[in-house]
Amino acid sequence: MAVFNKIALIGVGLIGSSIARVARERAIANTIAISSRSQQTLDEARTLDLGDEYNTDAAQIVKDADLVILCTPVGVVGNITSIIADHLKPGSIISDVGSVKVSVIQQMLPHIPDGVNFVPAHPVAGTEKSGPKHGFATLFDNRWCILTPTPKAEESAIEALGDFWQACGSSIEIMDAEHHDKVLAITSHLPQLIAYNIVGTADDLEAVTNSEVIKYSAGGFRDSTRLAASDPTMWRDVCLHNKEAILEMLARFSEDLSAMQRAVRWADGDTLFDMFTRTRKIRRDIIDAGQEIDAPNFGRDD
Repeated sequence: MAVFNKIALIGVGLIGSSIARVARERAIANTIAISSRSQQTLDEARTLDLGDEYNTDAAQIVKDADLVILCTPVGVVGNITSIIADHLKPGSIISDVGSVKVSVIQQMLPHIPDGVNFVPAHPVAGTEKSGPKHGFATLFDNRWCILTPTPKAEESAIEALGDFWQACGSSIEIMDAEHHDKVLAITSHLPQLIAYNIVGTADDLEAVTNSEVIKYSAGGFRDSTRLAASDPTMWRDVCLHNKEAILEMLARFSEDLSAMQRAVRWADGDTLFDMFTRTRKIRRDIIDAGQEIDAPNFGRDD
């Protein structure tokens, strides 16, 4: 039985297309409406048969939708909400998928009409790839979806959105928006910046070493820099809209990196061994928690 009669997805990249696929495959919604400002992207979504309705005009797509999800970079959610606000169905739910929540709420909340339930959400899932063709229906299986509901959202709407994400395969966590942004700064945003930075350093070295850095990339470089292939627009906006939390985590990381640098310089094997032992256990705990698999190349095809 469908959780919603009609859902409207604004943006159809990796996350939006994955929502469309799982909603269709598991009959979570009777009608799936899709909007993208790019006609080319919309045509690709149509070719992939991701929805039932397609329109570059987001205001047209949201009409009669019981659930509207903004699947766009976090920097544009406020503008989109202002465009669709007058067309939202009374009693409907509007949500998002951004990995930043305080800024999203600040941008969207002023435009939410009375009688519409605003329940921000963050499905903690994804890959480094982007675009409609890279979505897949099992993306959210055994992952977490964090809800940061606004005070005026009805409890029934929060429960309905939770039911939707559970039907998509996710476990639900309710969290304060500020706490969410701090947690994601260390678990998601900092690793992304480190990956970008490592690749940048390698690029600087490449000219000196006649491409050997790239040619002889070992597993460590390959696996730790996978995230650097991610959508630059999305991550630019994340950095700009979660600035304080990211700066705090970067400062703490820099302090720990300096401590490791001292241990290497002074041949402090005990400190290095203790650190590596502690962090290996954390990595194994991630696997035990089902958030990764213990397989060659992490079970990935490429």
